[in-house]
Amino acid sequence: MENSRRNFIRQASLAAAGTLIAKTSWSAKSYSRIIGSNDRVRVGVIGFSDRHKGSHIPSFMNHYKELNFEVVGVSDIWSKRREEGAAIWKEKMQNDVKAYRNNEELYDSKTVDAVFISTADFQHARHAIEAVKAGCDAYVEKPFAETMEDNRAALKAVKESGKIVQIGSQRRSGANYHAANEFISSGKFGPITMVELKWNVNQPGRWRRPDLLGQLKEADTDWKRFLLNRPYEAFDVRKYLEFRLFWPFSSGLPGQWMSHQIDTVHWFTGLKHPRSVVANGGIYMWKDGRRNWDTITAAFDYGPLDDLTKGFQVTFNSRMHNGDDNPSEIYYSNGGELNLVTNKVSPTGGLTKNMAAAMQMQPNQLPDIALKSTEKVVASANTGGDILTSNHVRNWMECVRSRKQPNAPVEAGYSHSIATIMTNAAVHTGTKATFDEKNQEVLAGGKIFKY
Repeated sequence: MENSRRNFIRQASLAAAGTLIAKTSWSAKSYSRIIGSNDRVRVGVIGFSDRHKGSHIPSFMNHYKELNFEVVGVSDIWSKRREEGAAIWKEKMQNDVKAYRNNEELYDSKTVDAVFISTADFQHARHAIEAVKAGCDAYVEKPFAETMEDNRAALKAVKESGKIVQIGSQRRSGANYHAANEFISSGKFGPITMVELKWNVNQPGRWRRPDLLGQLKEADTDWKRFLLNRPYEAFDVRKYLEFRLFWPFSSGLPGQWMSHQIDTVHWFTGLKHPRSVVANGGIYMWKDGRRNWDTITAAFDYGPLDDLTKGFQVTFNSRMHNGDDNPSEIYYSNGGELNLVTNKVSPTGGLTKNMAAAMQMQPNQLPDIALKSTEKVVASANTGGDILTSNHVRNWMECVRSRKQPNAPVEAGYSHSIATIMTNAAVHTGTKATFDEKNQEVLAGGKIFKY
């Protein structure tokens, strides 16, 4: 992994000029030395979603010829989407792409080796289990799981299968994030004392689907399959198409935005989850029948792990009624800050000579350093930007070939899901959420949290 990461960062200079990283440490010659490397990898699509259309498709198209992949099938329980998906992919691939009514039909066809999973938030973990049990590698969108029951089951299934699973936490394929991780891991940053995460957007239509609501009838889909293991509710077109607004089909802001940003905390520190979480917020602006908050502030207590992680607080703030669409991640130490908005390390806020002298201490100020950077992270349908997602999809495809672990393995999804579920517990109970390490359960008010 260390050699792979160094190679990745060396080649990131291509991305700094706005070009796509098209070559990595795995060349076509390298693939020829792998048993079965010349066999075409057949890919299926589980859920023809906006995320898949806007991000997976262009990312896959950047690399499929070189790595010898093809899409051969689309599974979606809504007839409109599966027919649209099969037609779009048939035009892209210039080969027959079949439409399947559900995942069982797709897997029973024995025509796929790997799958993209971009279904509703609460379905990701369960669909990952189906994929690996069917013998397929998988690219699984985040949030990985929204309950610990699903989280534990999916982790177990993936680990037992030995399949290659990439979680859609594409920051892990960004050169600037790799550079930040190396700087913190080197000890030069010093112990992290606080992390501020922000993701604010002013998008009234975010996660609403007014143009589609009139197009979906219950007879056109399979509501029972949609619900999976969630408590039964009568068919509701809004909960189907606008699921991100309705718990327990999605946690909304924590699962969509926070899961990306909290993942970097786990990656940079080696910590697997918070010790505790508290949260406050509400539906202040969009009184449209949604269940999930449009505004949240959550505070996390982390650590300690070692001398580099002596314990620190993380805050996450998100609002959907005012914002500049520029996600923010800032790491603080006593010597300054590491800012993943500007991609710079600086002495800002560090212990100056005057402050140190007054306390008979040595000053502590970081140098000014520019991190290697890639395309700016934006809050769009292609969350993370085309370069990050393209790099991340390529990394998965390479690992399907090499059988090496990808940049965001299943453990990364398991960890960000613990943090998300702890936030959900704090939101829905109004109490501090903690984690039972022995039983791998989220507790709120001393009780196991489920829904």
